[in-house]
Amino acid sequence: MKKHLKKAHHFYYKCVIGLVFLFIYPFVYVYSRKPVNFSGMNRMRGILSRITSSLAGISFRFNYETPIDWSKTFIICANHTSNLDISTIILLVRHNFVFLGKEELLDNMVTKIYFETIDIPINRKSKISSYRGFKKAEEYLKKGTHVIIFPEGLIGNDYPPVLHPFKLGPFRLAIEHNVPILPVTIADNWRLLWDDGSRTGSRPGTSNVYVHEPVETADMKISDAEELRDHVYQLIHSKLNGKIVKQDNPSIAAVGERVVNPGA
Repeated sequence: MKKHLKKAHHFYYKCVIGLVFLFIYPFVYVYSRKPVNFSGMNRMRGILSRITSSLAGISFRFNYETPIDWSKTFIICANHTSNLDISTIILLVRHNFVFLGKEELLDNMVTKIYFETIDIPINRKSKISSYRGFKKAEEYLKKGTHVIIFPEGLIGNDYPPVLHPFKLGPFRLAIEHNVPILPVTIADNWRLLWDDGSRTGSRPGTSNVYVHEPVETADMKISDAEELRDHVYQLIHSKLNGKIVKQDNPSIAAVGERVVNPGA
């Protein structure tokens, strides 16, 4: 019965996403016309993420190791186990941002218009496509736009999920342009919606997210890229081995935690 309920919830969640996106699409379309209105497009996907998560009974708890200065430009690296990770990062990030992701997202009803305009699609089997994608990411970083990358490059078939090895590209990019890495551990989205939900369904609940202290790259050389990659991997992995517990001290929680309850 539980499996049938999760399947029913997933069907409902997909319908909600489709209907809400159709409602906001005229605004997204207008913002996507040249010159592209970055803030408008990101505002629309923030609205989409908030409304659909609320209607699906999903909330987000962001735990911060240190306050984040969003006036700085970051390459944001997170583990990836669920399509829900996209909404999670959208609700986390401040100011303009883009995703660098697989070109299959061009076939998705919701993400297509974004990957045709502001986001960066990559064919991971093509070195030329990857090169062009990272050159585009360079341009965004120079303009002060955050670039979001899931460095595993995939959602694995392991269930429960494991953290797969990270690609080197994001870390070379960060060093080349002296941009700090913002590591993010998304602890349990796979419990709410694993992968695209087609195999295990979905359910309401709280997404626990740990935002690590930014890792500076200003004093690093390209030869340090592997060490940087391994360091960020260990940081993200360290918060997957234990449950992220809500702060009990109100004075600490005010600084170290932000709860996003879209329905509140």
